[in-house]
Amino acid sequence: MSPVRQIINPYDRSVITEVEDQTRDQAISAITRARRAFDDGDWQHSSPEHRAAVLNRVADLLERDKEDIARTETLDTGKTLVESRIDVDDVTSVFRYYGNLAGLLHPKVVQGAPADVISRIDYEPVGVCGLIAPWNYPLLQMSWKVAPALLAGNTLVAKPSEITPLTTIKLFELLEEAGLPDGVANLVLGTGPEVGAPLGEHPDVDLVSFTGSLATGQRIMAAAAKTVKKVALELGGKNPNIVFADADLDTAVDYALTAAFFHAGQVCSSGTRLIVHSSIYDDFVDEVARRADRVKLGNGFDEDTESGPLVSEEHRAKVEGYVEIARQEGATLKAGGKRPDEPELQNGFFFRPTVYADCHKDMWLVQDETFGPIITAERFESEEEAVALGNNTDYGLAGAVWSQDLDKAQRVAKKLRHGTVWVNEFGAYLPQAEWGGFKRSGVGRELGTSGLHEYTEAKHVYQNLKPQAQNWFARGTGAAGKDAQ
Repeated sequence: MSPVRQIINPYDRSVITEVEDQTRDQAISAITRARRAFDDGDWQHSSPEHRAAVLNRVADLLERDKEDIARTETLDTGKTLVESRIDVDDVTSVFRYYGNLAGLLHPKVVQGAPADVISRIDYEPVGVCGLIAPWNYPLLQMSWKVAPALLAGNTLVAKPSEITPLTTIKLFELLEEAGLPDGVANLVLGTGPEVGAPLGEHPDVDLVSFTGSLATGQRIMAAAAKTVKKVALELGGKNPNIVFADADLDTAVDYALTAAFFHAGQVCSSGTRLIVHSSIYDDFVDEVARRADRVKLGNGFDEDTESGPLVSEEHRAKVEGYVEIARQEGATLKAGGKRPDEPELQNGFFFRPTVYADCHKDMWLVQDETFGPIITAERFESEEEAVALGNNTDYGLAGAVWSQDLDKAQRVAKKLRHGTVWVNEFGAYLPQAEWGGFKRSGVGRELGTSGLHEYTEAKHVYQNLKPQAQNWFARGTGAAGKDAQ
């Protein structure tokens, strides 16, 4: 019998429910089901329009159950209910977006082919896809994978985080209700080493898509190399938020707080690396710190709560470890750096929004992804230095530029080596626009048309309408060579 895992509410450590932790053998059985459904089933051979209709039915069901799903997401992750409702709306938009892209999967005629030749590109499904999503945006990140994989005609095995699996379980119930055939979408619950690892290792999996930490992504990539399966990885970032002296400072301060403290900083694109022009540095950082001290922590279901807890005791301990690193490296604590004092928050995994000044690029605190509510603030003097600092990271997921000189802002945006760059904005994304990172932030793209084609194989079909013997070889021999004798 498989062990049972308690799913904990990070606000007060109460038990929400219990789920079964599955075994490696059960994960392999799910892969086998997906393989059989792909090889012997009708899904890959159905029309793109039929598959798109299923995605649109899922979107309808998400709208119907929005409030229930949002409440479950808040219980599971600790984020505010407002954030969870936005997440469900975004998931719905993702399914709607891909539900309107069936036309991209139709064969494409190649222009410029010789006369009497039909040359076309067919877009076929990759096969069995292993999809592994993180704990911070469990439903949203899974939707970025599931929707395009299904539209392309693949079958799949999905593994949510064992910490926050509840809304993914709900999504799979909706997939069944929407009419998805048996075996096409399979869900496995449990730990990465037990049920996640087979998705990268098993030869019956043709593609693995993973969102999570760099270290885990590296292990998956190495495992996938043995069977040369396709890999898509989104591995986080250390994202610069660059503020020039001519920016709208009040707005830039406001966005700096949201960039770093939204969902308690547990966001892969979180703008925790604040890079500010020296002429405004002290006043800007002081104001960010002042407002950080006023952030209202609490229960995600309370309307006045601005930020919830961290996801687990283990993760809070990791974030607290960076406080000691900051002390050793000589950063100046301007706000936070501790657990909250309010008695009603003592049972939860809370940590105060934290701001460090006097940081520099060589600090581990500045270079490592803290994945928590910690801002590091650096100074710059020139546009060239701002770009150099923004690119001085092993990651390359996202970044932002704040300036009212749009020519300058666009110059900086062009030079930043990050997959998404916001100008006078932070955190916005569109289902229509590709998402992914440079350097160690990952491989491949999600969302947009590229996010669909990650899950397809392009096949070139070349048809000669008037074939004639070429007589390159063995001329004068055999039946074809009789006339030459």
